[in-house]
Amino acid sequence: MGDVGLALSPDANSVYWNLSKLPFAEKKAAIAVTYTPWLKELVNDVFLAQVAGYTQIDEDQSIGASMRYFSLGDIQFTDMNQADNGTFRPREFAIDAGYARRLSQNWSIGLALRYIHSSLASGLTVDQQTIRPGRAMAADLTSFYTKDFETDNGVNTLSVGFAVTNIGTKISYTQSAQKDFLPTNLGLGTAYTIGIDDYNKVTFALDINKLLVPTPQSDSTYPDKSVLEGIFSSFGDAPGGFKEELHELMYSLGAEYWYNNQFAVRAGYYNEHATKGNRKFFTAGVGIKYDIFGLNFSYLVPSGAGIQRNPLSNTLRFTLSFDLSRGDE
Repeated sequence: MGDVGLALSPDANSVYWNLSKLPFAEKKAAIAVTYTPWLKELVNDVFLAQVAGYTQIDEDQSIGASMRYFSLGDIQFTDMNQADNGTFRPREFAIDAGYARRLSQNWSIGLALRYIHSSLASGLTVDQQTIRPGRAMAADLTSFYTKDFETDNGVNTLSVGFAVTNIGTKISYTQSAQKDFLPTNLGLGTAYTIGIDDYNKVTFALDINKLLVPTPQSDSTYPDKSVLEGIFSSFGDAPGGFKEELHELMYSLGAEYWYNNQFAVRAGYYNEHATKGNRKFFTAGVGIKYDIFGLNFSYLVPSGAGIQRNPLSNTLRFTLSFDLSRGDE
């Protein structure tokens, strides 16, 4: 769905998108496993895997956790003279855990904590600096609002999601005092579901995201600021002024159709300004639910001038989910 997710109906992957949705989940508990080949058209040993799940403590409280693992496959390292420095398998992972609470019939908040471990070239020595794994801690602050509206045909639902993610320590791969910012992100999303009749419903969703990091300097380094200074200054430090600040917004637009809550068809579009990454792509996917099992597939197609390639171009991604209904307790 074009990478929307902040305000969609809650499921196991809400731990990643917006933890605060979990108290509104229809199922008491769920778990999901996702596998994503990466750069499939170039290599066959690079992948991203994720497992996520949650359980509801009671009607107002939920806890969730996830782990993401990214393997970059086997890479042969060489120095500037092309001398062989050995073959390594760079990899990184992030572990999340969080708590969400419903504050009213329609509103909830959530807090997630994250440990990040990134081992890209550990053991190598570059410019008399020994490369070591990068480690960081981060937190997500999220909120969710949802409300149902009775209509002649059924129930329509309006949802709004808010998330500030990856608020955390800087990260470094050497003993150097120079450290890099984590990709702290501000996201605001909305979704509206139309109940056509007892068997058919369609959802339209829009997410807008912005990185809360300082604008890099002319030499591609970041200014020497604290994490909080970087977050607040990111709203007004673009050299091109307010117009360039608007260019930093990333847009995700998606639609989803469900038949009898058993079969889904999805599509979406993601857009990023040409001077801020230039990622533009269409997505399509289908989902199937049978009893407590669910299977989802998605496909990404790059777009835009020159059709810039994407690490997920022409890649089939899939998620297997398992739900525990209230009646199974």
